[in-house]
Amino acid sequence: MNFENFLLMRQELVLIGIVLIVLIAEIFTDKDQKGIITPLAITLFAIHTIIGFLPLAEGSIFGGSYNTSALINTMKNVLNLGVLIILIQSSFWLNQENQKGKVSEFYIVLLSTLVGMFYMISSGDFLMFYIGLETATIPLAALTAFDRYKNKSAEAGIKLILSSALSSGILLYGLSMIYGTTGSVYFKDITPMISQTNALQILAFIFYFAGMGFKMSLVPFHLWTADVYEGAPISITSYLSVISKGAAVFIFTIILFTVFKVLLPMWQDIIWVIAVMTMTIGNLFALRQKNMKRFLAFSSIAQAGFIVLGILSGTAMGMATVVYYILVYIFSNLAAFGVVSVISATTGRETMDEYNGMYATNPKLSWALTIALFSLAGIPPVAGFFGKFFLFTAAAEKGFYWIVLIALLNTIISLYYYLMPVKAMFINKSETPMEAFKSDAMSKAGIIICLVGMLVIGLASPIYESILKVCFGI
Repeated sequence: MNFENFLLMRQELVLIGIVLIVLIAEIFTDKDQKGIITPLAITLFAIHTIIGFLPLAEGSIFGGSYNTSALINTMKNVLNLGVLIILIQSSFWLNQENQKGKVSEFYIVLLSTLVGMFYMISSGDFLMFYIGLETATIPLAALTAFDRYKNKSAEAGIKLILSSALSSGILLYGLSMIYGTTGSVYFKDITPMISQTNALQILAFIFYFAGMGFKMSLVPFHLWTADVYEGAPISITSYLSVISKGAAVFIFTIILFTVFKVLLPMWQDIIWVIAVMTMTIGNLFALRQKNMKRFLAFSSIAQAGFIVLGILSGTAMGMATVVYYILVYIFSNLAAFGVVSVISATTGRETMDEYNGMYATNPKLSWALTIALFSLAGIPPVAGFFGKFFLFTAAAEKGFYWIVLIALLNTIISLYYYLMPVKAMFINKSETPMEAFKSDAMSKAGIIICLVGMLVIGLASPIYESILKVCFGI
């Protein structure tokens, strides 16, 4: 393997380099100079994000264990954008007194999980896939328990690691069955040996689906989500809801479209049932939430149901809708979490009732949260409308009209509960409204990037066509 082939892992190598630089900065800077670590990490990651958009050759290394393509590189760039926004939004929280001394750990562990996700996305066999999955999952438990002196944060970390261990065990058991029936872990070797008549392979697929369903918060594998999201720091909650879920959905879709393509009639039936359950249950439970983090947790469960609609078609168009919707979802969800994070860090208020009358004291944040919720609900002209439109189109193209109808009904339900915080901010009165405050420059920048992203992607919907062209040549 020559140096040129080794550079196919460009994104992972740069990320590892950033982790090492942050580690060295932590070791060799004095206590009064630790403030340089945050701008250093954000600047380096911004450079990494820009590098990701440079042309990259397609190919594979390590005997086919690691692959790269236009589609894979596009998905990595989408995740990079999301992580960059999260890093920008996290700076205010990390600069608080109770977080000082843990800044470097945050960046090192978070970027380590991203390295694992990138290896998982580029995997060409189940061994690389599983190593990447665990490299991403285990540090996430540490991030979830980052506020180690808060009982809820410690509890969330324990719940995540125990649930992850169970789901990983189920997933690994399914992969062992695939290896036992095919004698290989390589996707290309396994694909022609998968059969609709092999009961053990079908059982293996069910175990694989269950394990990945946990990572994507699909019903009925979603029970950990609300408690973990509520207990974790808001920056980690946004990372879990967007980046972790986006990476899991992507590799899940890739493996379905390649390894398990022959089982398409079976997994289409499973997916439409799971999609309907996930949308409906996520929406119904979101109606009852008053804590904003739990509210957004059940919202993200419902959004996962919409995302898997794009998988149903089993076509390039369906795959493109998934990538496009994840891009839209990143900007929309991070805008909402950005506002909630600023309010929580500044005022300590996290319940919906405490948002009553907020427009009178903080109109800009109120409008930012409203636009984000409108995008999540799918109201034009923001990007969420086009994301849902393309998802419904991909499903309807293959004749799944009843599922599209159910999804439309769920959209109406989601519109109701997404308007609940809007009503609290603009209509409800409060004797003790939230005090007026100014958010820091970095938090403003993160929210503005998200708002611009939502509007640009919505008004310039040819971005979807460019994804089709770049990734699939359509």
